[in-house]
Amino acid sequence: MKYLLLVCVVVGVVWAQPSSTSSDGVRAWNDVYRVLESPRCMNCHPSGDRPLQGDDSHVHKQNISRRSTAAGVPCKSCHQLHNSEAAGVVGGPPGATGWDLPPEATPMVFQGRTPSQLCEQMKDPARNGHKSFPQLVEHVEHEPLVLWGWSPGGNRSTPPLPHAAFVSAFKTWLDAGAPCP
Repeated sequence: MKYLLLVCVVVGVVWAQPSSTSSDGVRAWNDVYRVLESPRCMNCHPSGDRPLQGDDSHVHKQNISRRSTAAGVPCKSCHQLHNSEAAGVVGGPPGATGWDLPPEATPMVFQGRTPSQLCEQMKDPARNGHKSFPQLVEHVEHEPLVLWGWSPGGNRSTPPLPHAAFVSAFKTWLDAGAPCP
């Protein structure tokens, strides 16, 4: 957490104060939540073992589930390193480095979570992929699969905030102590 150091010379008191207020953090979280609930994020963070697809978040066609990978059909069988349009296949599978569902042990479900539930989950390493706050920032700021959400190709929608604004809101939430609504 970032702190501003405030020094009172008259009485010699030194204390730290969060650089963002709790209300700033909750407002920032609400922006983060809007992005996490968008199809670009939620489709890979479903409440079940089957990924979702499309802007309407329907169940993935081709009967794909976590069991598909265990049966020898990893996501990268269809989802290559780039969107299919880059290879001249309009409307084909989207693609990015690391295309996969979160691990079964830590599925990091976004679908169906209230803002408060998802906020608490995001702060809990046991439920967020064992990530610290700096690792979460690294993930949302630089992970190729996350970045893909803002350039999904085809006619897919993008999240409701530009990526830079999302990262800024994420950092503001953390700087305020990661308060939940």
